[in-house]
Amino acid sequence: MATDNAEFDAPEMTEEGGVALETPEPVVDVSHRVKKDPINGDALGTGRRKKSVARVRIRSGSGKITVNGRDFEEYFPNLQDRNNVTSGLGLAGKRNEVDVVITVHGGGPTGQSGACKMGIARALVSYDTGAFPPLRDEGHLTRDSRMKERKKYGLHGARRGTQFSKR
Repeated sequence: MATDNAEFDAPEMTEEGGVALETPEPVVDVSHRVKKDPINGDALGTGRRKKSVARVRIRSGSGKITVNGRDFEEYFPNLQDRNNVTSGLGLAGKRNEVDVVITVHGGGPTGQSGACKMGIARALVSYDTGAFPPLRDEGHLTRDSRMKERKKYGLHGARRGTQFSKR
């Protein structure tokens, strides 16, 4: 039984004597994630974290971020929350190229900054599909599903029981 050598390709060898494996970059179709405003073409994204919901619009600009009509630094005075919000823009390399308009409600400052982070990441994917791999690898597109545990009857909180009484 003869084999046709034209069809069989031997694997390429490396200088160390091992076989060179080709791992092609997986092609990810993100066309279903692209959401644009039909009127003015803004890229849209919605982010959620705990009880907070953020609606994000991204358009070409100079890097200005407004949250609920206020300046970004004024709305999030905590440095950790500000870094949380702008980390996605830094990963995509769009920090000074786009203007971001955010409407956020519900929850507290940490939940709101987390919702803004996810909304900005989703809007960046709509604005530039090339930003998808770094944002996905850093976890910006993954919904943080942790929620507050409900209080149970007979307890003081979700898990805290009543105080022990010896007598």
